[in-house]
Amino acid sequence: MKTVEERLEILKKFPFVFPDHVRPLIEEIDSLKIEKNAVILAHNYQTPDIFYGVADITGDSLALAREAMAVDADVIVLAGVHFMAETAKLMNPTKTVLIPDVEAGCSLAESITPEDVRSLKAQYPGVPVVTYVNTTAAVKAECDITCTSGNAVKIVESLGVPQVIVVPDEYLADWIQSETKVEIIKFKGHCEVHEKFTPAEIEGYRDVYEGLKVIAHPECPEDVLRVADFVGSTAKMNEYVKLEQPERVMLVTECSMSDNVSVENPNVEFIRPCHLCPHMKKITLEKIRDSLVTLSPKVEISEEIVTRARLAVEKMLDVK
Repeated sequence: MKTVEERLEILKKFPFVFPDHVRPLIEEIDSLKIEKNAVILAHNYQTPDIFYGVADITGDSLALAREAMAVDADVIVLAGVHFMAETAKLMNPTKTVLIPDVEAGCSLAESITPEDVRSLKAQYPGVPVVTYVNTTAAVKAECDITCTSGNAVKIVESLGVPQVIVVPDEYLADWIQSETKVEIIKFKGHCEVHEKFTPAEIEGYRDVYEGLKVIAHPECPEDVLRVADFVGSTAKMNEYVKLEQPERVMLVTECSMSDNVSVENPNVEFIRPCHLCPHMKKITLEKIRDSLVTLSPKVEISEEIVTRARLAVEKMLDVK
């Protein structure tokens, strides 16, 4: 991990981060991580002070799920939302997994219940259920396999069947359908951030910024994806920018993503339509510090749910 000075130098790139203010918190968190033998996993949507200031591992949902299995620590702090912390706990049932704010939820995860999944399985007997990772452990336990936006098509096609149920994101399901011949049965869950984007908004930016490349997350509505230049997960967005180095780019997703990707792409101008995830923003340096001090709030999942939900995640990770 970079030194404190190196991390603070990165944070100087952001006018809304004040290095002198965050330095004491970063240093305190560093000490607590050593004392508690802890590691911090941070999602791409976390603010730069967390993403670059204290995180040991960063990435999208798939990367965090994989990395959670390999961490050599007694304590995992998940700087993200609750379903991500649950996934980390599923993969590390004997470790202490902390979520700095239990109210850091997810509109997608809250849009579907285990009863909804059981109802779908009753309507379509024998049809496998693929759940987006943005669900609770209890929902995962009712499903056959999980997926992320980065591997959704691969997961669906790996099942080798003509028909698949995909929950809970309707727009992700629409995008998967556009990429595969497998018939997709969908559920009507939405992400409260991505559903805010509109084609008119995007075309308005194109009118102002010549040569703008638009990269959209597949949780966006179908009409938004149609006017984008590229569609992909947060990891694939990052990869696209690094490889293509467009003069101007707009990431149609949660706005902290642009902040974090911009650091490694200084020659790219990032146009930032700012739709914030209110749940991601509940995680702060102060709450991470407090979580490490008290070793709470802990993520707890019943053994019966862990066994079944973990299997759904493991099946996903086994797909190469």
